[in-house]
Amino acid sequence: MSLIGTEVKPFKANAYRNGEFVEVTEANFKGKWSVVCFYPADFTFVCPTELEDLQNQYETLQKLGVEVYSVSTDSHYTHKAWHDTSETIGKITYTMIGDPAHVLSRNFDVLIEEEGVADRGTFIIDPDGVIQAIEINAGGIGRDASTLVDKIKAAQYVRNHPGEVCPAKWREGEATLKPSLDLVGKI
Repeated sequence: MSLIGTEVKPFKANAYRNGEFVEVTEANFKGKWSVVCFYPADFTFVCPTELEDLQNQYETLQKLGVEVYSVSTDSHYTHKAWHDTSETIGKITYTMIGDPAHVLSRNFDVLIEEEGVADRGTFIIDPDGVIQAIEINAGGIGRDASTLVDKIKAAQYVRNHPGEVCPAKWREGEATLKPSLDLVGKI
C-alpha cells in the first residue's frame, strides 16, 4: 500500500539540532512543508555526501517554507558524535532525528528489518501532515537534493492551484495542465 496521500502516523523521537537535543513528533510536520530524509547509518560512506548535499539546499528549502529532517536508526547521541567529529556532518543545521526503536522507519515503511537500518527514503509532507511525494533508493545510490526544490515547488503549486497539474520537468513559471476531456490523447 502506498503512503502517498496518508497522514504521518503519531510518533515521538529524540533529535539533535544545532548543539541541542530536541524532541520531534508528528506535530512538527504540520503547519509547514517538510522533507524527511531517511538514510541507513551514521559514520558511513554515501550518507554524509547526501546529508551535506541536503544542507547545501537547506537555505533554498527554508525560503520555500520547508523544514528538513534527516532520520537514521542511530540515536540522537550518535548524531551528535558524528556532527562533532565529521567536517562534512558538522555543517548540518537541520534536525537529525534518531530512530533506534525503528518507529519512524516502520511508520514510513523504509525499515530493512534484517539489517535494522532504513532504506534511502525521501518524503515530502504538506502542511496538513500528508505525504505528497516519496523517493526510495537502493543503499548504494545517493540522492540529489537539488531535485527536491523543483518537486516541492510543483507540490506547492498544485496545492495552491486546484484543477491544475505539473507536467514532467516542470519548472516554476512554466505552463501547467488543466486535465479535461479536451486534453485526452492530445499530449
